Amino acid sequence: MTKTTASAPVLGTRALNRATLDRQLLLHRSSLSAKAAVGHLLGLQAQNVKPPYYALAARLDGFTPEALSELLADREVVRIVTMRSTIHTHTADDCLTLRPLVQPARDRELTHFRKGLEGVDLDRLTVLARELVETEPRTMKQLREALVAEWPDADPQALAIAARCKLPLVQVTPRGLWGKSGQVALTTAEHWLGRPAEPAPAPEDVVLRYLAAFGPASVKDMQTWAGLTRLRETFERLRPRLLTFRDENGVELFDLPDAPRSDADTPAPPRFLPEFDNLLLSHADRSRVVPPEYWGRSWVGNLVYRTFLVDGFLAGVWKLERDALVIEPFGSLTKAQRADLTAEGERMLATLHPGTPYDIRFGTVIA
Repeated sequence: MTKTTASAPVLGTRALNRATLDRQLLLHRSSLSAKAAVGHLLGLQAQNVKPPYYALAARLDGFTPEALSELLADREVVRIVTMRSTIHTHTADDCLTLRPLVQPARDRELTHFRKGLEGVDLDRLTVLARELVETEPRTMKQLREALVAEWPDADPQALAIAARCKLPLVQVTPRGLWGKSGQVALTTAEHWLGRPAEPAPAPEDVVLRYLAAFGPASVKDMQTWAGLTRLRETFERLRPRLLTFRDENGVELFDLPDAPRSDADTPAPPRFLPEFDNLLLSHADRSRVVPPEYWGRSWVGNLVYRTFLVDGFLAGVWKLERDALVIEPFGSLTKAQRADLTAEGERMLATLHPGTPYDIRFGTVIA
């Protein structure tokens, strides 16, 4: 620990929790529009179709699923692989800038497939793949089949992944629309949005936006969120413009001077979150939201559960069965906490499933 870090004020776990919840629009529901919220949050995890809708229902006052679905239909937001090589819902503007920002990570991802790409000219593959998906949207299967015809000795899956890494491929609608179904078909962001990609933003600008949505945070926290490395120099350039703190383990945290840092005792209402919510994935140290005793309890193998918060912290998982919202806490809940969860569950169901009769029941605590 440096002398500067040692003298910085300490932010305890609860203080970090409340500050992060506030930035994430989870301490108080926001009046922001769906588009403004997607932009503020720097995108929403969208590995599956429904999570962005549940994410906004937990954060916005007056949200309706049609609000986000219409943005997708109008191409004002899109689904694209960006941070951590995962699918995110981004505004069109962020799609055209954040995707170039994380391109170095997508290039590194390709090294895992180099054996299956022996003899493949990646520049030629990029040109050919662009022509294919801009002629008409293609599924990954169609892309594999077309590319393997050019490189029959290469691994078909590696060829398709190479195209996804080298090109900013968006999922075209109806994929992602609320209440609609559609297979994953891809075209380039430039073709879908009708405008060229823009240069990657200055890293400093993205650091400031990250802190506004996820701060206070360490350098490693942001690197975890972005899937990028070597951001220390960027933070150092910004140091004169930022406040510094340290957590209870002495890790240096950076923050915007005018960002909200709510009191540690500020009440935090319960919230139902989707699987893969960025709140749980965007810090190297997740203890500000995930109690140590519950680490690893929200997933089993490749199966990730939807989660809920009580008093601002991960407290259990939930699921929608055919006729019921089932809430499965990790520990015991007070009568008041159960009542608050029930009320929040009713609100979530009324927002996303109006007119559908669901019971709300508490299930067995999962192991």
